Amino acid sequence: MNEKTFEKSDYEGSVPSTLCIGCGHDQISRHLIQAFYEAQINPFEVAKVSGIGCSSKTPNYFLKLSQGFNTVHGRMAPIALGIKAAHKNLKIIGVSGDGDTGSIGLGSFLHTIKQNIPMIYLVENNGVYGLTKGQFSATAREGGYVKSRGYNPRPALDLCQLALSAGCGFIARSFSGDKKQMVSLLKLAFKYEGFAFIDVISPCVAYGNERDFPHSFPSMKEHNLILNELDIIEEQRPIQMNLKEGEDQKILLPDGSSLVLKKLTDKEHDPEDYSQALRVLNNPSDNKTMITGLIYHSTKPTFFQKVNQIPQSLVSLKEEDIRLSEENLTRILKQFA
Repeated sequence: MNEKTFEKSDYEGSVPSTLCIGCGHDQISRHLIQAFYEAQINPFEVAKVSGIGCSSKTPNYFLKLSQGFNTVHGRMAPIALGIKAAHKNLKIIGVSGDGDTGSIGLGSFLHTIKQNIPMIYLVENNGVYGLTKGQFSATAREGGYVKSRGYNPRPALDLCQLALSAGCGFIARSFSGDKKQMVSLLKLAFKYEGFAFIDVISPCVAYGNERDFPHSFPSMKEHNLILNELDIIEEQRPIQMNLKEGEDQKILLPDGSSLVLKKLTDKEHDPEDYSQALRVLNNPSDNKTMITGLIYHSTKPTFFQKVNQIPQSLVSLKEEDIRLSEENLTRILKQFA
């Protein structure tokens, strides 16, 4: 039980997962549960939204005490905006997929970034459409191979690059098998006032787990490169660092396998430097390397600060608070006379 008297089970899901055994999405659900529990966030103050796809089932598997909304394909972001506009004190977390975000929902994704809507936008990225038998998605690397489809002939869409070019102030990428990094990034995102984007490589064990497919478990274990080692320092809590700058360390994953992580030094990457973030995303050490860690972080006004929204949540207003006076109505109508 944490300091807000919530037990860890209060942060768990309402139903057992129906995803494939070993799916990276289920690991993400466990990391979400751990992050919300450690951050001591009241589940009743959180709203969950999702689109369509395997990833969009995830909100069933964490925060059973929170409200949730499963939207139509690619339209998670506009619904999140509506919820935040009406209930400004709610924390919004959206869970989407690489197809839900990178294809049909691309326009909504970019405009939500541009407006800087305060929310966490998490993409469970496996490079394939797992719900419809493993077709390549927009984020699949060119030349990547899966048994069901052969080699991918199309170039990949990098969601972190898109977010950076669209003006996003919080951009991170992680791996579903890296619990420590994911929990730290989520806890940091909880504190960010604005649009926080986290792209999570989450392998599909059914259709995209071959060694030559960059989004697979074997490829990530071989090519994952950690930008930075992060920890959230709470009041009266010590800093815990298990990896020194420039060193390699083998990490055991939940499935019993291991992952070698490398921590770059501060001289190699500054997450507050836009040009460095751009270079890191454009120039990985090789075509298969997945850069993980906090890629970019900056502070900017949110959409609601720019439009000078009133302090109260809109749902709390009474009819007399929102009805125009006769004087103001007459003034407005005269403009159209």
